Amino acid sequence: MVHLSLIHKRQVRLQREQSLFQVRLVADAAQKVVLSPMPRRFGGIEIESLYLAAAAEARIGGDFYEAVDTPYGVRLLIGDVRGKGLPAVGTAAAVVNSFREAAFDEPDLDGIARRLEASSTRYNAAFSPADLMERFSTAVLVEIPHDGGHIRVLNCGHPPPLLLNREGLRVLNPTATAPLLNLAELIGDCYSVDTFDFTRDDQLLLYTDGVSEARDRKGAFFPLVDWMRQQTATRPRELLDGLHRDLLRYSDGGLDDDIAALAVRLGDSPDPAA
Repeated sequence: MVHLSLIHKRQVRLQREQSLFQVRLVADAAQKVVLSPMPRRFGGIEIESLYLAAAAEARIGGDFYEAVDTPYGVRLLIGDVRGKGLPAVGTAAAVVNSFREAAFDEPDLDGIARRLEASSTRYNAAFSPADLMERFSTAVLVEIPHDGGHIRVLNCGHPPPLLLNREGLRVLNPTATAPLLNLAELIGDCYSVDTFDFTRDDQLLLYTDGVSEARDRKGAFFPLVDWMRQQTATRPRELLDGLHRDLLRYSDGGLDDDIAALAVRLGDSPDPAA
C-alpha cells in the first residue's frame, strides 16, 4: 500500500509539472505577441522596460506596453487589463495590436484612444454582457514629438506617469481622466490630452498599479513617488533595475500583482557618423 501511494504521488507530481510546462509554453508564446523586445532607441530617446507576472504558473499577465516611432513622433502605450494570467492576454493582445496600427495612422492621441476602445469593445463582445464591468483596461498614451521640448499625454484611468528632471519630480496628473477602455459606451468618449515640458536628460516613468500598490508585510503601499524623487540613476536601465530590486525587497519577494514599467530618457541623438 505504501508503495502504491508513492507511485500515485509521483504520477500526480509529474502530471502537475507537465501541465505547468505547457502553461509556460503558452505564456511565453503570448508574451512574444503582446510585449515587444526592449530596449529601444529612437534618435535621442532611450526606452527600457520591466515586466514581472504575479501568477506563479505563467510569465505573462494582463499588463502590456509598446513603443513605436511614427511620423508624428515616438508614441508609447502602457496599460493594465483587469484580471490576471492567461485569460487577460487576449484583451491585452487586442489593445496592443490595435495601437501598433493606429499609432502610425492617427495624427492625434485621441484618435488612437478611440481605435483602442473600438478594438477592446469588439474583442469583448464575444463575452457575456453581464461581465462588461469586469472586462476593462486602463491605459496611458504618450507622444514625444521629434522636435522635442514637450510630451503629450492621454490618460484612460491609469496611474499618472512620473517625470524626473533637474527641478525635481512631477506627477503628470491629467486635467480630465478619459474613460477606461471598453467603458466609453457607458460613460462617454471625451478624451483630454495634456502637454508637459520634456527636455534633455529628463526621465519619464510609466508603470502599472502593480508597482504603486505593491505592499509590505504590514499592508502599506510601496512609496513610489518618494522613491522616484530620490533616484540619481542617469539611464533608464539603471532606474528600472533599481525599481525591480527595491520592489522585491519591499514586498519580501511576495508581489501579488503583475508589474510593468517603461523608463524613458531624452538625451542627445546619436551621431550618424559614429
